[in-house]
Amino acid sequence: MSDATERPPEPPATDVPVTEIDPDAWERACEEDLAAERARQRARQTTEEPGSVAEEFLKLADALAEKVAQTPIAGAAVQGAVQQLIAQAKANVEPVIERNPEVFEHLASAGSELLAAYRAAVTGQERRWTQGAEGDSKGGGEESESSSSEHIDLD
Repeated sequence: MSDATERPPEPPATDVPVTEIDPDAWERACEEDLAAERARQRARQTTEEPGSVAEEFLKLADALAEKVAQTPIAGAAVQGAVQQLIAQAKANVEPVIERNPEVFEHLASAGSELLAAYRAAVTGQERRWTQGAEGDSKGGGEESESSSSEHIDLD
């Protein structure tokens, strides 16, 4: 036998005696690192809670007006006209927002419903198109005689 197998392994060199090493130190260190990382992410995401739809609409109008002011659009005359148009739209909408902020809540929910209905119609139509392509190879019936274009009724 060699010397390496006859000797017992030496404990790792540490400044702390073996009896005082905490068995949960790794777990606590991981928890501390995770908590610190979460705190850094929260600090980085200094986003405010979204306000009402009316407030968000006003923020959007302000951001658009600012963006238009920063980007040159085909000349100063066009840029001035666009800024004036945005200012007029904002001036017309602000009284409505002040009197009836719930109007924008209803408009936003109606827009969401319209988008969901459109998605459903498109998904259904895509399904019919893909099944129709497979059905043409099977042949037979009126489907094989119809043209490849189809009217989509969104009403």
